[in-house]
Amino acid sequence: MPDPGLSPLQSSLPAAAARFGAPVLANAQASGLEAAVGARPVLPAGRALPSGPALPFVPVPAAGAVPVDVPVPGVGPGGDLVAQHVREGAAVVKRQSPVLERILRGPSGLGTASLHPARREEPPAPVEPEAPAGTPIPGLYYHPVPEPDPARVEEVSRRIKAWALDEVELYPEDWEDEFDGFLVGRYMVACHPDAPTIEHLMLATRLMVAENAVDDCYCEDHGGSPIGLGGRLLLAHTALDPLHTTNEYQPEWAQSLHSDAPRRAYRSAMEYFLQEAGPSQADRFRHDMARLHMGYLAEAAWAQTEYVPEVWEYLAMRQFNNFRPCPTITDTVGGYELPADLHAQPAMQRVIALAGNATTIVNDLYSYTKELASPGRHLNLPVVLAEREGLSDREAYLKAVEVHNDLMHEFEAAAAALAAACPVPSVLRFLRGVAVWVDGNHYWHQTNTYRYSLPNFW
Repeated sequence: MPDPGLSPLQSSLPAAAARFGAPVLANAQASGLEAAVGARPVLPAGRALPSGPALPFVPVPAAGAVPVDVPVPGVGPGGDLVAQHVREGAAVVKRQSPVLERILRGPSGLGTASLHPARREEPPAPVEPEAPAGTPIPGLYYHPVPEPDPARVEEVSRRIKAWALDEVELYPEDWEDEFDGFLVGRYMVACHPDAPTIEHLMLATRLMVAENAVDDCYCEDHGGSPIGLGGRLLLAHTALDPLHTTNEYQPEWAQSLHSDAPRRAYRSAMEYFLQEAGPSQADRFRHDMARLHMGYLAEAAWAQTEYVPEVWEYLAMRQFNNFRPCPTITDTVGGYELPADLHAQPAMQRVIALAGNATTIVNDLYSYTKELASPGRHLNLPVVLAEREGLSDREAYLKAVEVHNDLMHEFEAAAAALAAACPVPSVLRFLRGVAVWVDGNHYWHQTNTYRYSLPNFW
């Protein structure tokens, strides 16, 4: 006898709406999908789509459960891989019924195009698959991605260099090779394959370059120092979160935003971002940048006192000093918006935090030899593990790989659980976007042989 699937008599969405707030239903309706049981999606023109069976019950996994095969449709190049890695780690919840899979894929057919996310300005050019440059870390859990669209990479690379040189005067001539070696165009195209236009990609690219300039010039290689860092970061942050003061002092602050390269870059990148982002998206980004700056300050304080943190303390610092501001803007870059009440939910915050933590440990691992070759002592997870747990350099590095893998599995389980509990279109697309960013970030670290090389531990 065939498996009849889960009971169609009830829906989890009313319960999900109670947990996530009434705006979930409004968001679903605005996207053309009714959250009520058995209701029919309505096109913007008012023409109803054919009704389908009632939405089957979706169990909310218990704490610690790892859902299986939550259907999350792919977006853009490599979408199938994106769907796959949100489902990986499947172990507890049974496969969802075909009805739920169809509903989570969204409406299709004549007249439904307006119900789907923003389209690309041009179809992706067919690209012959080729092995990416660089060697992935043996034993590291990651998902390969297709080579990013070369036409987009070239155009983003051209525009970002023109912005850096002509608009914000970001770096002197002798830094040009290093800027080119950063390969930021390839980085951002790999991380945001669903961006509808080049200009959407540029939103993320300018912010990434500006953040890197602040890190280099204030904290790291190019004149950075822990001494006085708090004051520099605070003033730079006002380029993102503007000062509201009296008429007497406002001009002095405005003039200060042009006083050094990091502040010029922050100011300009944020101005472009505000042209596309909604108010809640902009405020979300400011909040995550404040988190980043607080992480910078913790690391600087430890450097000044020559303190090597406990492993859990280091991981706490890395939850703030990490890539979180990048995947959190995936909806702005994708041309849509995850409503603020959904973004703020603890389950979504956990997904975003785990994604940021995992991607940052990727940076620790790939930049390990680069940091060892730099002046001074650099804290990274292998260094802290070696110091605090009495491990050899090799043992510490391999354990750091395990920590990364555990974080990745936690991220994927949390994303799958949230997709099952709240299958609202904007939630599903945002989860896909964050997952794509995680994979694109690894791809860039693996393939950027100009910056990174692996230790000889295998």
